This record gives sequence, structure tokens and C-alpha cells, in this order.
Amino acid sequence: MDATKSIKMNIFMNILLTMSSFIFQFLSFPYVSRVLLPEGTGKISFATSLVSYFVLFSQLGIPTYGVVACAKVRNNKIELSRTVHELLFLNCVITAIVYFIYLILVLSVPKLKADKILYFVSGLTIILNTLGIEWLYRALEEYAYITIRSVIFKLIAIILLFLFINSPDDYIGYMAVCVFATNMSQVFNLFYTRKKICISYLGQYNIKKHLKSVLIFFLMSCATTVYTHLDSVMLGFLKTDSIVGYYNAATKIKSFLVAIVTSLGTVLLPRATHYIKSGKLTEFNKMSKGALTSVFVFGSSFTLFSIIFSEHIILLLSGEQYIPSIVPMKVIMPTVLFIGLTNILGIQMLVPLGREKVVLKSEILGAIINVLVNSLLIPQYDAVGAAIGTLFAELAVLIVQMISLRDQILEVCRDFPVFKFIAIILIGGKISSFIKVFDLKVIFTLLGGGILYFGIIGIYMFCYLTREKRGKVET
Repeated sequence: MDATKSIKMNIFMNILLTMSSFIFQFLSFPYVSRVLLPEGTGKISFATSLVSYFVLFSQLGIPTYGVVACAKVRNNKIELSRTVHELLFLNCVITAIVYFIYLILVLSVPKLKADKILYFVSGLTIILNTLGIEWLYRALEEYAYITIRSVIFKLIAIILLFLFINSPDDYIGYMAVCVFATNMSQVFNLFYTRKKICISYLGQYNIKKHLKSVLIFFLMSCATTVYTHLDSVMLGFLKTDSIVGYYNAATKIKSFLVAIVTSLGTVLLPRATHYIKSGKLTEFNKMSKGALTSVFVFGSSFTLFSIIFSEHIILLLSGEQYIPSIVPMKVIMPTVLFIGLTNILGIQMLVPLGREKVVLKSEILGAIINVLVNSLLIPQYDAVGAAIGTLFAELAVLIVQMISLRDQILEVCRDFPVFKFIAIILIGGKISSFIKVFDLKVIFTLLGGGILYFGIIGIYMFCYLTREKRGKVET
């Protein structure tokens, strides 16, 4: 693998990949919300959250560990092939066991059995995630291939959506479209893999050497999944499908923005691992500092704008039936910044440095806090209680990781005017919010507010970067 692949091109392709998911959701969700109504979207959200736990166990943390393990040997085709064979075999064995347990539960638990076709369809994700071996292509930084393949399937899925989803009873069809859009493209990986690794039996396999690291990454994934999906699952069991639907609408824009903000860390993980393996600490530190600054700028900007215009975003994406989603959305939006920062601190910095246990401890703490807060607040405050639980969990994870990397955090604060930037976005938020007094249509309010808000931030960043560039030239 050519280690000199352009990081900028990788980032561009991954942002394009993320944006394709955003566009798919942006085009589909407003339509689906109005067709399926809160009850239908609630069923989809509950099924998706439930299946995510089985995907978690079937994957064993391999999606992240596989990137790290393959990135270390990506310049040696034989060792890379052997690593892929070992991890794929382990992955397939565990997936078979997990899928069998999933089928038993679907056929025995009354709530699941009552809608078993929905859960059979959503359960295909368990198998397709394993067959995709996406971690290999991320380790090789094959983002062009990943992006083009994914965009094509999402375009097909959008066509299928508008052709076949026409009534509240079509929620199973919508689940099938989502599985197709997200996972079916991974089947092509099986055919494309022979161009990257040796398919034939190599021998001298040593699966045991991966078990300790896989276990750590698995536990990290467990903790993360608990506080990212437990809220919807608990709402589904404790409350109604409609309340889950409101919460799903509240978290939808958060998920869009998190995907954009975290796409940077996803791209940089294999490169960061390669730098550490090669002893290039200067390059690693420079890249990490730039990533932290970028995530802070985008994450904080998106967070404040989404809070200020939460009502208009909900009305645009979901409609008036989802008015109860507005308050939960306001509460949960700061997690866009929290998750963006922990994605860099944890996945791009601590993991390549071999400090996975710090990440694990922070995520276990987040999971514990999420369970406790959800248990206390969901019975009384419904979706708002779930949002508060997620907010506290993500904040706890961020605090632990920031303490562990406090020297790097202080260096970023010295090089970038953090507090001045916060003042700028607050000013931008105040000025852009005045557009609400004109009582324009939702789309025009969002467009006008966005132009004012991001225009002010853009002017400041342009002046800052110009000043920085001039200072470097003079130096």
C-alpha cells in the first residue's frame, strides 16, 4: 500500500461518503416521517437500536481493531492477507453464534414475535456487517472505492424508497431499503478483496494473538453502544413507539452532524497508526493537533446553530406532528461537539499510542452514567430524560479523555484562540436568531439564519487563517 496517499483526498472522499449518507437521510426522512408517522418511525428506531446490540457482539470490536492491525502490516501483502484471514474467521464464527441467538429471541419474545418480519429484515445487518470487512479498506485508505460504491447503492435506495414506501403499513419495506442502502454495498467487498489480499490458504495462522486486543476493543464498543442506543431501547420497553419516534426525530440531525464531524477521525486512524509504527511522532502530533482544532470549530458551530434553530429543523425534517421532539433535540445537541472531540482523542490519539484502556475506562464510565440517568429520568421525562442521559454520558467520556491528554489539549488552546472563537459563534448565533422575527417560511428562516451565522464564522476563520499564514511566511 502506498503510504503517501493524500490525507486531503482521503478526507474529501470520506466527507463525500458522509454527505451521501446525509443526503440519503435528508431526502428520505422528511418523506418517511410523514408517511410512517411517529409510531412507524418508532418501530424502525427500536428495531435498529435492538439489532445494533447483536451487531456489536457479532463484530467483537474488529471494525476498529481490524483497521489498526491491518494498517501495521499493510505494506506486506502476505502478512496483511494472513491478518485478514485470521480476523475474518474469528468474526464469522462469532457472527454465526450471535445470529442464531437473535433468531431464537425474535421467535420467543412476544414484543419481537408480534413483528417478526421487521426483525428478520433488520437482522440481515448482523450478517452483512461481517461479510463487508470494511475495516480492511479503511486500513488501506481505499476511500475512493468505499465512497463510490456506497453512493451508488444509496442512489438506488432513494429510488426504491419513493417507489415502494407509500403508507404507514410500509415500515417493513422502509427497513429493507435502509438495510440495502447501508449494508448491501458491502457484499461487493467480497469480490473486490481478491485484488488486495491473497485469497488462498496461507497457513501459520495465529488467531490467539488477536484475542486480547479484540477483547479490549469489544469492551470499548460495548460501552459505546450502551450509551448510544440504550436510550431508544429503554424508551421502547418503558414507553410507546410514538415516544421513540419523537426521540428518533430529535436525534436524527445530531446523527447527521456527528457523522460529518467524526469522519475526520475515521480517515486519520490508519495514518496515525502508521506514523506511530514508523516512529514519526512529530507528524503524529501535528496531525492530531490540526484534527482537534478542526473538530472543535465545526462541532461547536453546528451545535449552537442546531440549538437556536431546533424548532425549524424539526418542522422541516419531520413535520408538525413531531413538535415534542424539539426540547430533546436542544438537550442532546452538545453531544455533537463532545463525540467529535472524543473521536479524535480516543480513536485517533489514544488507540494508536497503545492506550486503549484509557478509552475503555472512559466509555465504561459513560455507559454507567447513561444507565443510571436513563433509569431515573425516562419514567418521568420520557424523551427528554433519555437526551439528558446521553448528554451526561458523552460529557463524562470527554472529561476522562481530556484529563489523560491534558498536555495536548493545552497545546491546542495555546495555538488556537478557543475563547475568542466561542465569543464569535455566540455573536453569530445572536445575530442570526433575529431572522426569526420576520416569521418567514421554515426553509427561508433556516437558509437566512445559516447564511448569517456561518457567514460571520467564515469571515472570522478566513481572517484568522490569513493572519496565521502571513505569520508563518514572515517567520
